[in-house]
Amino acid sequence: MQVGNKSYRTAADVPRQVPVFPLSGALLLPGAQLPLNIFEPRYLSMFDDALNGDRVIGLIQPALEGNTTAELPVADLCRIGCLGRITSFGETGDGRYVISLGGICRFRVLKELDAGRKPYRSCEISPFMGDLDPSDDATSVDRKALLDSFRAYLDANNLEADWNSVERASTASLVNSLSMMSPYGPAEKQALLEADDLKTRAETLVAITEIALARDSDDYERVLQ
Repeated sequence: MQVGNKSYRTAADVPRQVPVFPLSGALLLPGAQLPLNIFEPRYLSMFDDALNGDRVIGLIQPALEGNTTAELPVADLCRIGCLGRITSFGETGDGRYVISLGGICRFRVLKELDAGRKPYRSCEISPFMGDLDPSDDATSVDRKALLDSFRAYLDANNLEADWNSVERASTASLVNSLSMMSPYGPAEKQALLEADDLKTRAETLVAITEIALARDSDDYERVLQ
């Protein structure tokens, strides 16, 4: 996996202790880019430290409603997040940072570390090493079903898309981009993150979209045809 100027190919390339940025409703996937607007002092400090180090942070959601403490190694965080490398960085002049994170691989939280004097949190993690291999078989993805559900969502909400760009996009980029930009809630975003492979993620996204459309319109079947 190439992220910015850094290659992540073996276990030695991936840190096992990382600062974590809890952000509800945010989704970062391996190989994708996520823009962030940082303004809280503790997270400004975290990104300062990351920029002075390996530029890697863990993006993770706060624990979802319905989780019990027993299910989570850290009570108020989801079990799985995604490592990101800071690939671009800018200062706004009013105390904010504008950051772009490049997705490296997903990780599972093992335990929270003693923060010491740091104002932010850090965790010991176990990375999903399979995410470093970009050879996920996109041919197994039902691209037509994915595009049909995307088109139905746009039609139902009176939205438009640049279909020339959509058609040119690789299947992997399409699945991950649509997953990240989808307007769904934290639970749905977590399900997309935790999908076993690209095919499962695409199927999950289609299913979530179908449920949303069916809930909002009795004419969903007609819209899809």
